[in-house]
Amino acid sequence: MVERFLRKTHFDSIEDYNSNLEFIIPEHFNFAYDVMDAWADENPDGLALLWTNDQGEELRATFAQLKQQTDQAAAYLQSLGIGKGDPVMLILKRRYEWWLAMLALCKLGAVVIPATHMLTKKDIIYRNTRASVKAIICVDDDYVVSQVEAAMPESPTVKLLLKVESRLSWHCHDRHDTPNTAWHHWQQEWLQAPPFVRPAHVNDNDDTMLMYFTSGTSGEPKMVAHDFLYAMGHLTTGVFWHNLHPGSLHLTVADTGWGKAVWGKFYGQWFAGATVFVFDHEKFSADTLLRQMEKYHVTSFCAPPTIYRFMIREDLSKYDLSSLEYCCTAGEALNPAVFDKLQELIGLRIMEGFGQTETTMTLGTFPWMTPKPGSMGIPNGQYNIDLLRADGTPCEDGEKGEIVIRVGDKKPLGLFKEYYRDEELTHEAWHDGIYHTGDMAWRDEDGYYWFEGRKDDVIKSSGYRIGPFEVESALMTHPAVVECAITGVPDDVRGMVVKATVVLGKEWKDKAGDALVKELQQHVKHVTAPYKYPRIVEFVDELPKTISGKIRRVEIRKKDAQH
Repeated sequence: MVERFLRKTHFDSIEDYNSNLEFIIPEHFNFAYDVMDAWADENPDGLALLWTNDQGEELRATFAQLKQQTDQAAAYLQSLGIGKGDPVMLILKRRYEWWLAMLALCKLGAVVIPATHMLTKKDIIYRNTRASVKAIICVDDDYVVSQVEAAMPESPTVKLLLKVESRLSWHCHDRHDTPNTAWHHWQQEWLQAPPFVRPAHVNDNDDTMLMYFTSGTSGEPKMVAHDFLYAMGHLTTGVFWHNLHPGSLHLTVADTGWGKAVWGKFYGQWFAGATVFVFDHEKFSADTLLRQMEKYHVTSFCAPPTIYRFMIREDLSKYDLSSLEYCCTAGEALNPAVFDKLQELIGLRIMEGFGQTETTMTLGTFPWMTPKPGSMGIPNGQYNIDLLRADGTPCEDGEKGEIVIRVGDKKPLGLFKEYYRDEELTHEAWHDGIYHTGDMAWRDEDGYYWFEGRKDDVIKSSGYRIGPFEVESALMTHPAVVECAITGVPDDVRGMVVKATVVLGKEWKDKAGDALVKELQQHVKHVTAPYKYPRIVEFVDELPKTISGKIRRVEIRKKDAQH
């Protein structure tokens, strides 16, 4: 499969990859037809999707079965009036039908808007209005349904509502639909749809295929619009960064409302011909997740650093993880202490990657590289990455700057089209041939990049510029600390001082007090430059986070400003 889209498919060095990565781009690329249906022809019995949930249910679909099911789903949605260019919002948690809907809507040329089940009425109205959403497909969850229904009076563009029941209850579900809310019920209706007829012209490469409302660390969510070639941009994600191949069983921990879901549970994994493993659960438990990995013999794993932090606090000797061959992480910078601990416990190194909702993987640690704990890796060959000073000039090695993508005259594969319906915001981030990520880093002499934080998060104290991540990494090496966030607090003398907001391990919670504060401060002074130590330490039960699990330092700063 990969041979259809790359001039060269095997690389043995950084130089080889960066010099020879070249894509073959069809005139009208459509992931559902050109990759998934092609696999159904080439490897019909290959296992495409293995889905299970916390109730013990299990579904398996070969590539041939998935083609039949997605054709059926496309025919069903088509019969309801959904077609090319129609914006459809999916609020489906990890239900099996999310994968069917994603592929079916791709086959119709519709615009998919994945969303989290944690949205409120206000959030849903905002998305419906900004994107002119035509249809919503959601889980039959009391909270989700109530919020969707409450949003309808202020969502005039929405013409169609569909429910997906849980697999255990759909056949005997006692429905109590709100009067005047016309719900369609996926499981009862989709098999009665007429045969699927592929539209004559599904899409051009630059048509909008996918839109994400970013859960950013500040401000209202932005609408990130991706074209149909965005899917191809993830070929490198699954084939090279995740190091997948036919026979791999890959698990990425991500809600389907997050951008990370298509990074790790969809496009790149199926370019590689791997099996996507899905564990549909309501509440995260490191023990339960590890039991699933053991039971199904997961070979490849990717999760945000937060998940690894909870995993390494389990007794990993209790689990048979011998099938596990490869581990990756993205979403936030990985603290070196977590990298070292996992390698010590199970002998595997975590291969870090970096990107944004606006991109595919822009920096990564590839199989032919030796990872450096705490580094995001090197630029992905499909992007021209640089570091710039505030004045727009390039940084030297060792110098902190903003990560940018030099776009030039041709948009690279995987970079977003625009912030939908917001020309001003698009130009603010992308102008003069350069896309500005807003993320800060430095580059070492080997070309590896090291994350510093968002531009807004950098702390200026007594003339020093302090990146939150370097202090967080130092704190994370103390056994008491499960998670932490570093922010700046205004100070009359120093301009700003460093504050640490800390989540303690269970066995340390009763020790929270002045003595532990001093111990953590001394620990940071010992691990990193003394001027970086947190002068303020606050113990909390949990950190404020976005719906995709990223720490909202802006919320901590706002709370401190109010007090």
